[in-house]
Amino acid sequence: MIRLRIKEVAEEKGISIAKLARKADLDSKTVYRIANDPYAEISTITLCRLAEALEVSVKDLVEDAPYKE
Repeated sequence: MIRLRIKEVAEEKGISIAKLARKADLDSKTVYRIANDPYAEISTITLCRLAEALEVSVKDLVEDAPYKE
């Protein structure tokens, strides 16, 4: 299972979720949902936009995690 590290990376960079949403040109509700649910399903386009806004590689935003039921 893939776990998203959006919230952690944004905090490391000192970027709020609201600012991240603006930089990625995404709806703030969408970014808040993704940040608060690291197992959310998102499109690769959204993932790429978030990575670009955070100035990191996509691989820095995902990690392999045990299956969550």
